[in-house]
Amino acid sequence: MSNVVPFELRQAGPRVGEADEVRPIRAVYTVKEVAAMLSLSVSSAYALVRAGQIPAERLGRRWVVPRSRFHAWLDGAVGGLSATGTDSPRRGW
Repeated sequence: MSNVVPFELRQAGPRVGEADEVRPIRAVYTVKEVAAMLSLSVSSAYALVRAGQIPAERLGRRWVVPRSRFHAWLDGAVGGLSATGTDSPRRGW
C-alpha cells in the first residue's frame, strides 16, 4: 500500500482576513521603492536624491520621497521647478 498523498494546488487569492483589510495610502516612498519604480539601482537612486534630481526630504537619518511631489515630478506637472521645489537645483554638494 502506498503512502503517497497527491499534491493539490492552492487557488491564488487573498489570504484569510486580507480581503477585509483596507491598507492606507502611504504619504511617502522609500528610496528603494522609488528605485524599483524607475528601474534604477538603489545606489543610483540615492545619488539622484542627494543631487536634487529626485524630490526627497531628509527625515532624521533617512531619505523619504513624498508621494505627491514624486508623482508630480514624474508627470512633469511641477511647471519648470526642480525636484527641490525651487527655481534652481541644489548647490554646494
